[in-house]
Amino acid sequence: MLCSVMDLRYKEVVNISDGSCLGCVSDVEIDTACARVRALIIYGRPRLLGLLGRCEDTVIPWEQIECIGEDAVLVKYCYPPGHNRRGTSFFDRLLG
Repeated sequence: MLCSVMDLRYKEVVNISDGSCLGCVSDVEIDTACARVRALIIYGRPRLLGLLGRCEDTVIPWEQIECIGEDAVLVKYCYPPGHNRRGTSFFDRLLG
């Protein structure tokens, strides 16, 4: 399957470890020295409609990508230490 960066950009990223949706691919990190894709980047959620900035971006190394399909990208993503997968209260997410 051939896929351009623009096609890849709007695919949903699903973690196969727990079935959670991480978001959509926002950007791609490319190593120009060897012309290879190094990582997929998912931008963090906006806080208070973007007025308070964004949450931290999620960077998924190429080695953790399992499959790129027509509609989604399946990854085996390991959450960083201290990351709360379930989320927090509404006000904690709102204020960051």
